[in-house]
Amino acid sequence: MSDIVIPNAWEPLEHQTSLWQYMSEGGLRACVVWHRRAGKDSTVLNMTCDRMFDRIGTYWHMLPEKEQARKAVWNGIDKQGRRIIDQVFPQAMRAKTIDDEMRIEARNGSMWQVVGSDNYNSLIGANPVGVVFSEYSVGNPAAWDFIRPILAENGGWAVFIYTPRGRNHGKKLYDMALKNKDWFVEYLTVDDTLVISPAVIQAEIDSGMDDDMVQQEFFCSWAGVQQGSIYGNAMSLMRTQGRIGKYPYDRRYPVQTFWDIGHRDATSVVCHQQIGAFDRFIHAYESGGQDVSHFVSHLKSLPYVYGAHYLPHDAKNVTLAAKSNQLGKNVWDQMYALGMRDLKLVPRTRDQWVAINATRLRLDTVQIDETGCEHMIEAMESYHKKWDEVRRCYNNEPVHDWSSNYCDAVRGWAQGFSGQGITSSSFTRPDALRGGGNSFTMPAIVKSIGNRRTGY
Repeated sequence: MSDIVIPNAWEPLEHQTSLWQYMSEGGLRACVVWHRRAGKDSTVLNMTCDRMFDRIGTYWHMLPEKEQARKAVWNGIDKQGRRIIDQVFPQAMRAKTIDDEMRIEARNGSMWQVVGSDNYNSLIGANPVGVVFSEYSVGNPAAWDFIRPILAENGGWAVFIYTPRGRNHGKKLYDMALKNKDWFVEYLTVDDTLVISPAVIQAEIDSGMDDDMVQQEFFCSWAGVQQGSIYGNAMSLMRTQGRIGKYPYDRRYPVQTFWDIGHRDATSVVCHQQIGAFDRFIHAYESGGQDVSHFVSHLKSLPYVYGAHYLPHDAKNVTLAAKSNQLGKNVWDQMYALGMRDLKLVPRTRDQWVAINATRLRLDTVQIDETGCEHMIEAMESYHKKWDEVRRCYNNEPVHDWSSNYCDAVRGWAQGFSGQGITSSSFTRPDALRGGGNSFTMPAIVKSIGNRRTGY
């Protein structure tokens, strides 16, 4: 039997050699910001295959969405017309290929798999020793929080490869890595690699690519907001005006919670206070595969005095993470049985974009605590419209990905809290009873149950 040469029928280009050398020498953390078509995935896929024979273990190539991973990597074709996985992982090195799991098992016992950050919770129990976060700037940053302690414990490595998508979590990671001597950092535009000619870029412009997209994709610009962003401009204004920062819990005011109940994905809960003219978000929490008691216990662990809890319109019809000894048949009943008394339903909207536009307007009054709501901020900056490949434009359908859960919870606030109805009823704040004299309005169309109370 002839020898198997790794990498197989591939050699790094000049601009790819620094990353290759760093990883081949045992590097553990790398942040790689390269322009479009610089060969990011090709480089790290071949590098991963090489590392699989240095250390037997599990390796992941993670894209933002599982289906995107199948299309772009598992079924992807390279410039030479070869199937990507066949070039990277020649048949002679494989012991098994499992198509439905997008997994390849090598003859030496190592395993490589393509996964999505949209369902990282389903990967619980695995013990990867090497993970590539591809297109990290549009992926779920919570996946890194989940995987980081695993790699720290087993001495594994992580490589982040992406092109900028505004000043979101991708920029945050890049800034952190620049200051950290333990990280490899590389930022390459077309002027650095020279692999894309001005004529090619001009052809993209002639076919309709706007200037902001050109600067982002080919010159790695962090300026502006993500293309197709829904709340990007509002979030940018918040940062400019200093409304994203240190805005902790103020114990003089009750805390409202707003929920997005995940049927097949994560459930998100955001905690809000109305303080004067501002709507302050102080805490956000998300988890998948958990029952109602998990979220109630989390809320009770916080030092908050609660007002109302706002649930989606279907909370009386759906269950959440069905487990043994449930306290009720639906989310509403379970929460009530667990001591949550001031429950309200947010009315269902017939037009999603009417609600989204209303949320945009209300964001002018919002303050967000950057510590307590870190992932909510990232989600709101990443929430975007779907790209229409045929019409070559963004349509009016939001992409349902990791970012939509928190955004739906925030939309529940915009729809259900303080003056969103045509008519409203006035309620007195707890501090007004103590002589503060403040009051606020609640929409009469929001349904409620039980007597209002400020705690459990």
